[in-house]
Amino acid sequence: MKKIITYGLLLFLVSFLALNLGSCKVGEDYERQMMPGPETYRQEFPKDSSISNLPWWQLFNDTILVDLIHTALVNNKSIQVAISRIEESRLQIEIAKADYYPAIGYNAYGSSLANSEVSGLSNQAGGGINVSYTVDLWQKIKTMNKIALQNYFATEEAYKSLNISIIASMASAYVSLRDIDNRILIAEKTAVNFQENLDVMQARFNAGFISEVDLSQSKIQLSEALTALEIFGRSRGQIENAISVLMGTAPTSIPRGLPLYEQITIPEIPVGLPSELIDRRPDIRQAERRLHAQTLRIGVAEALKYPSLTLSLDMGAQLVNPSFLFADLGAQLLGPIFNAGRLQRNVEIEEQRTKQLLLDYENSYLFALQEVEDAMIAVETYRREYDLRNQQMEMSTKASQLSWVRYDGGLTSYLEVLNLQTSQFNAELKASEAFKNEITSIINLYQALGGGWYVDIEDVKELN
Repeated sequence: MKKIITYGLLLFLVSFLALNLGSCKVGEDYERQMMPGPETYRQEFPKDSSISNLPWWQLFNDTILVDLIHTALVNNKSIQVAISRIEESRLQIEIAKADYYPAIGYNAYGSSLANSEVSGLSNQAGGGINVSYTVDLWQKIKTMNKIALQNYFATEEAYKSLNISIIASMASAYVSLRDIDNRILIAEKTAVNFQENLDVMQARFNAGFISEVDLSQSKIQLSEALTALEIFGRSRGQIENAISVLMGTAPTSIPRGLPLYEQITIPEIPVGLPSELIDRRPDIRQAERRLHAQTLRIGVAEALKYPSLTLSLDMGAQLVNPSFLFADLGAQLLGPIFNAGRLQRNVEIEEQRTKQLLLDYENSYLFALQEVEDAMIAVETYRREYDLRNQQMEMSTKASQLSWVRYDGGLTSYLEVLNLQTSQFNAELKASEAFKNEITSIINLYQALGGGWYVDIEDVKELN
């Protein structure tokens, strides 16, 4: 009778605590912070839409580039690491969910006892099942599950951010490769012209019409073009190696598609509004997910200051004596009395960490604004620079042709011809570089605005 009363009181105490404390919650829920920022960008770009709304396979005209990007988004080793981290976070959610349910275990024992007073052996063997359950009095378990979920979302945002980075890196590297290819063509054409000049100058020197100085200058001119070919050849090989690693393969030859001057050109680039970056850029969303999780950790630290309630049930039997059964129901209430403020200090530590991540979140938005503004400036200035370089190239080409006619007619020195031909060569190279920089600036703006669209994680898993 006493046992029944005892168990009844215990169950009443447990029910009372579960009903009255189970709905209690410590800590505060996360609320999105207002991000201070401009209403519009400083640069004059169309704002009714955004180039970032275009998926990357529609942004680029070159089908070879599109294939290279797709390969990189599937096979890149960093992408696979990011996917593994997402899977790790998903498993952490499953671990956190397990705390909602009772833990069930088992035990077994056996022994043989011999002594001088009793003949033979005294054997004992038995086993049992243990059940324990922690009542979520202060919603600590629920909060830990929310934290695990936010960490999972953060890893997904990291994956998306990496997608955008790889798209931009591959596109920029490919455009640089096509620029190097174009410069090699310029250098090869120039080397042929300089070799023809040298042949003419050699014939004139042999005939005694010019000095050795003019002949030497012609040789130096040809040497410059040949040296440029070596420099560009070195750069081409190294860029191909970098592209190969982006694709997750050993260094190999990279296929080519459209030439440099047929790559993307966009007369007007819409950029949208600065406020859209908060929801568009995955790195900002990742920072917010981390802040959200950290805000919840304050509540977990607060909960450690209050009692915890664990229910337990042990059931078992002796195998030697099957009629001997037992069951033991218990409840354990544990809570701190004095710990020299350690638990409160832990709460304050979590508050400081939350403050740090809030500043990181705000900083990520400011950096995003800077990247967009910088890219917009680059697009505008590189576009104008290319126009000027193109004009310079046309004028230097015309001047070089006229100079040779003047020299051939004895109206000027060979030094003028050398200077103008070298100027033409440099102008063509700089025009190629300026066009490459213009395209790269568009890619950088696309990345800064959060453009991309992402390869589905399950598709990547299936292809690996």
